[in-house]
Amino acid sequence: MNKSKILRKQLIDRDVVRIVGAHDGLGSKLIAKSGFEGVWASGLEISASHGVPDANILTMTDYLERACEMNEASTLPVIADCDTGYGNVNNVIHLVEKYERNGIAGICIEDKIFPKTNSFISGKQELANIDEFSGKIEAAKNTQKSKDFFVIARIEALIAGWGMEEAIKRANAYADAGADAVLIHSKKKEPDEIVEFCKLFNKLPKVVVPTTYPTFNEKEMPKLGIKIVIYANHILRSSIKAINETLEEISKSKELSSVDKKITTLSEVFELQGVKQLKHNEERYLKSNQVNTNIIIPAAGLPPSDLTKSNTDKKPVTLLEINGKTILDRNLQVLNRNNLTNVFLTTGYKNELFDSYKLKIKKNKNFENTTQLDSIMAAVENFSETKNKSLIIIFSDILFEDEILHRILSSDNEISLVIDKVNKSLGRHNDLIIAEKDPFRDGRILTSHRKNKIIKIGKTLEIKKANFEFCGISYFSKNGVEKLRDVYLKLKKSKKKENFDFMALIQHMIDNGQEISGLEVNGGWLEVRNDKQFDYAKKIFE
Repeated sequence: MNKSKILRKQLIDRDVVRIVGAHDGLGSKLIAKSGFEGVWASGLEISASHGVPDANILTMTDYLERACEMNEASTLPVIADCDTGYGNVNNVIHLVEKYERNGIAGICIEDKIFPKTNSFISGKQELANIDEFSGKIEAAKNTQKSKDFFVIARIEALIAGWGMEEAIKRANAYADAGADAVLIHSKKKEPDEIVEFCKLFNKLPKVVVPTTYPTFNEKEMPKLGIKIVIYANHILRSSIKAINETLEEISKSKELSSVDKKITTLSEVFELQGVKQLKHNEERYLKSNQVNTNIIIPAAGLPPSDLTKSNTDKKPVTLLEINGKTILDRNLQVLNRNNLTNVFLTTGYKNELFDSYKLKIKKNKNFENTTQLDSIMAAVENFSETKNKSLIIIFSDILFEDEILHRILSSDNEISLVIDKVNKSLGRHNDLIIAEKDPFRDGRILTSHRKNKIIKIGKTLEIKKANFEFCGISYFSKNGVEKLRDVYLKLKKSKKKENFDFMALIQHMIDNGQEISGLEVNGGWLEVRNDKQFDYAKKIFE
């Protein structure tokens, strides 16, 4: 589930969604840790952290970079404060394309002229023409690719002193232009005019920022149609106060003992940085990159019938050359770079073409009457080196990047299948999966170890029901290999094995209570089973 969808679900599930302003990844992590629902990429906080006024001095790229940093640091949806849209309607179109592409859940733009000044700075506040700003909202909504991307129209009429009638007029216009919500802003010390506005306008969900009227309680908001409250700049302000106090204390006492007990411990800093996970990864790599992990590549089968134009010699698919180098050679290079040298190959069709490879090879003479699973198990059963070691199985038609191996080797799951969001563009959706959780594309989940249990796997699943596809790479711990062997041998003994390929065996294990984890990736692999995929591979591989 992408973050825009998460935000929309929160709006349905919760009376009020609580968003907190931040200016960096650490702030985003702390907000998530404290149990809030989202992050406000605050223009004021980001500007202040650069040491410049909140007056469009920074560029859109400066703000986007920080928003992405916050987005990647936690799983919370990020709403970006985009000021007036950084220019005219063309700038708004550009920003929507950029922010949505980078996984930001939504944006908020305000109806002041460019360049703007902060709403709480004294002096005249110039508002944009209603029709001009409505055009920006309409352009934003027409530009977004996902129906879930969230666009908030921020009304500054009360800030500028133009009155309630003008605020309502603008709210109606922005609702007609397609805004998903309106943010009504005020700098009065009491929430009276906010309450009045909320009672008069009911077309859209309302967003409030109670910076100047702090007694306005969340409990009062739902009955007024307020769905989002933004605590916009309190991390920045509390940080400045704490930093000043610490510096003053050190300057006064000339030593650290006076502040040591008042500040957070280094261990908490390390925890927020993910040092524990870093150490865990290192331990896993050191252990797995030696002799503890075997590789099996089953390459016995006939070449796919959809590779006719690209494979006129009808070679085994793993020996198909992509810009002068075979798929197998490319994969062996990746494995060697990662110190994975215990490689076992099962062959069958045109097995003599593999004679030049200095690998441990098992020939499956009966490949035409057996399945890929039989070829895999032939290696497991016939090589003593496969005993008491973990195992990575790589289908022979798969190309992959180093990062996928890094993810596998740092996994502590018993059995894992590498999975990715279904990609229909290259026709690579033969091996479909239904997993417990939908894909995230926020950058952070893909580098952590989110548990995502596989519920169903198979070629006959409906594509509209599947949320992932199998990437052709799987991992089995030492215990996982034993369970794989036991299930296979039991099926073989019961003569049910004839109906089972690799995926059917995995589904059988799931049905009998074995947990199979989905190891999520976002690209970094390619299946070569048809001419279109082969042509694409030639474009992206040197």
